[in-house]
Amino acid sequence: MLKLRIDQQNTLDWLMQAAYTAARLFTKNELTNHAAATAFYLLLSAAPLVLLLTYAAQGLEHLAENSNAASVLLAALYQQFNLGELAELGFIPKTAMASASGVSLLTLILSSRGLVNALNSAFRVIFPDDNKRNFAVNWALPLIIIPLVFGLVLLAVGMQAALTFLDQADMLGARSAHVLKGINALFALTALWSLFYLAFRRLPLSPPPAKASAVIALLATLTLFALSLGFNLFFRVEKYQAVYGALGGVVFILIGGYFACLAFYFWAQFLYAVGKVDVAALEKLFLSGGGDGGGKLESIVFSRANRLLAKYGRTYAPDEALIVEGDASQDAVFIHAGTVAVFKQLPGGERKLASIGEGSLLGEMAYLLNEKRTASVRAETAVTALILPPEMLEELMRYSAPLSRRIIGALAERLMRMNQAQATPPLATPSR
Repeated sequence: MLKLRIDQQNTLDWLMQAAYTAARLFTKNELTNHAAATAFYLLLSAAPLVLLLTYAAQGLEHLAENSNAASVLLAALYQQFNLGELAELGFIPKTAMASASGVSLLTLILSSRGLVNALNSAFRVIFPDDNKRNFAVNWALPLIIIPLVFGLVLLAVGMQAALTFLDQADMLGARSAHVLKGINALFALTALWSLFYLAFRRLPLSPPPAKASAVIALLATLTLFALSLGFNLFFRVEKYQAVYGALGGVVFILIGGYFACLAFYFWAQFLYAVGKVDVAALEKLFLSGGGDGGGKLESIVFSRANRLLAKYGRTYAPDEALIVEGDASQDAVFIHAGTVAVFKQLPGGERKLASIGEGSLLGEMAYLLNEKRTASVRAETAVTALILPPEMLEELMRYSAPLSRRIIGALAERLMRMNQAQATPPLATPSR
């Protein structure tokens, strides 16, 4: 029972630290500006796409005069994408000329390129990486996205048409309306989740883990669904039309797209934070003793080291070796509690160089210089230490410039101390 409570507390600490790290990075990376740019290009991309759908509806109207199947598809198209409401909002003209379809397609291609560039720019900030995307792939992405969007549109229309046909054939039972809405909502959520998952997995240059991407894509989908419900409850297009006139509907949709992009980028930042939560917690522990030097909220979030101790911690009895001189291991050691002594083999025998207390990082020299251990470290008292593998030390130095400076400064001081110890001869034993 006690272990279960500890595990639950550690999970809660992890969640709080991940959320705090994501929120801090979201603000630092100015993702609100990226969301605004993405919403603008999303609007530019959506407008010609809706116009093309309108042209398709006009073509179906002519076919519907002699075809029941065309009538069902036409009804599904209007119901699935609310073309009538979009026309009322002024987002598309109530009558559209098919001769403009070529212009709409060109506009869709150009705006899609701008949308892809905006997404890539935001993801380069969210998921920093030294690599670069292949030039040909970068140019081909808009040409891939357009068929993908049209494919989803056709799938949605086909799905709605099939449901309408089943309803008309009375094959869904007495509660057909509720069944239709439920299936349609489930399909829409699945399609949206698929888009988010593909974005989270493919837009970063180094793909995040598939499981984390799938879970966070689901959270992003549910957030967008909740935002849609809240937007319909608290925002009224009539107010925007009263202020902006004929453009009120466009402004209304642009604001909705902005909130959607904010949610999308926050969850992308959260996905990055999930992979960096240990790094962020270790940085706070190393630099400020668990967050004591930060703000009040940061102190609360990072005040407990139990989760890190459970994952990386190890205890040592007095006189037990933490590091052995000449060993090839490259793990770094952070002294969380207790005192250790550093020993060096010299021509006159082993010599104690220093005693080091809690809050110190040791053993990083072997990794940074790619050498064997240059000294031994043994516990003077009971010691609790965090043992960090080389890749974690590398992540810490990439993530935190202040920590990198501290490590380099400590390394320089330690090298100077060792040089002084080697230059100073041991005291001669007095003769009797």
